[in-house]
Amino acid sequence: MSETAKEKTYSEAEITERLQKELPKWRYENGWIRRKYKTNSWKGTLMVINTVGHLAEAAWHHPDIAASYAFVEVKLMNHAAKGITDKDFELARKIEDVIQWQPGSEGGALEGTPHGDQRFAYIKYD
Repeated sequence: MSETAKEKTYSEAEITERLQKELPKWRYENGWIRRKYKTNSWKGTLMVINTVGHLAEAAWHHPDIAASYAFVEVKLMNHAAKGITDKDFELARKIEDVIQWQPGSEGGALEGTPHGDQRFAYIKYD
């Protein structure tokens, strides 16, 4: 998209509808779409931050991130467009897919982290 092209920004009603349909764990608040990921420790928090950072840099669309020992909050808003655009929804979807990925539940060769052993727990799936 060219620098001069104006991206469509969504109304609050449109944002709420899309979130309910496409990203039910995300919410709209104070001009941002947001999601809090609960982690089991600082290690998990850093893993989520690094994952979100990689996806955002690859997409060239950068969220605000708030972090604590046991959570990461991701906030998206298109600063250039001064609102929520398709870029926000698309990056939120990619973040959600990667952070919530549980390979052990897919039945393939990848087993995922051992369940029930807190030494390996890093994110609280919801």
